[in-house]
Amino acid sequence: MTTSSALPEQAGRTCHNVVNPFHSTHYFAPELAAEMAKAGIENRSAAYFACRGAAMGAVGPGTITATFYNFKHDLIAEHVPDVWTVATPQAVLEARLRAVDATLRRLLGPEAVESPEMAEAAHLALRAVEGCTRQARPLYAAHADQPVPSAPHLAYWHAATLLREHRGDGHLLALLDAGLDGLEALVTHTASGRGMSYKGVMATRGWSEGDWAAAQERLRARGLLDAEGELTEDGVRLRKDLERMTDRLDRAPYEHLGADGVARLTELATGFTTAAMNAGAFPAALFGK
Repeated sequence: MTTSSALPEQAGRTCHNVVNPFHSTHYFAPELAAEMAKAGIENRSAAYFACRGAAMGAVGPGTITATFYNFKHDLIAEHVPDVWTVATPQAVLEARLRAVDATLRRLLGPEAVESPEMAEAAHLALRAVEGCTRQARPLYAAHADQPVPSAPHLAYWHAATLLREHRGDGHLLALLDAGLDGLEALVTHTASGRGMSYKGVMATRGWSEGDWAAAQERLRARGLLDAEGELTEDGVRLRKDLERMTDRLDRAPYEHLGADGVARLTELATGFTTAAMNAGAFPAALFGK
């Protein structure tokens, strides 16, 4: 294993940025909607809350709001805990994995799914996961209790899920430290050009135009947003500080894997994620400005 001192400062973030989309492909896939419908869950929001929250068990809306952070609680409460009367968490987890399997096979094709490179990516990502910790990371910890699938593409997806949730749990601590609530975090991320688009937020997170405008005013009062809704210098600095703090909190798995392993995982993940994106995995209108 390469020593942690040899790990470039932003190597973990760079790796995350290409591993994370591999996890996320199924959220926008027809296969997930079909599997959730078979389980009796036809509403898209209910399906998302269920499939991402199921690892925590039949939790209530408060737990989903706390761990997902940027969804309006009212939207979550419309579907949770009622969704668990339709399908058990275990049934949802099984349906989700079937959807992931079908989605990845469609997007990547059998040759990539069954390739030695996929098995190598799974091995490296699972090795990185060994450096993760459960403390104060509820979504990561819940998913870490799930078994590792035997098929390499599903094992890689599982590891990508763990790395995503580990970083995400840490990112929420950074948002709290910065004094940003869930919607303010969305507004600043959208203004940076790297987050979901305004259209994407309005379509998925449950917030109203009035909620968005009020959040913008709070951010203007802090000097983080200008009159046109763009980040000020202080706003840009805050977003950079958020990412740096998240990097620090998420450094352990990449230090554990080592610089050479991180570089190779980044290379492999870039190939798989690029192929998925080129196959139309993500609706362009929901991302970026």
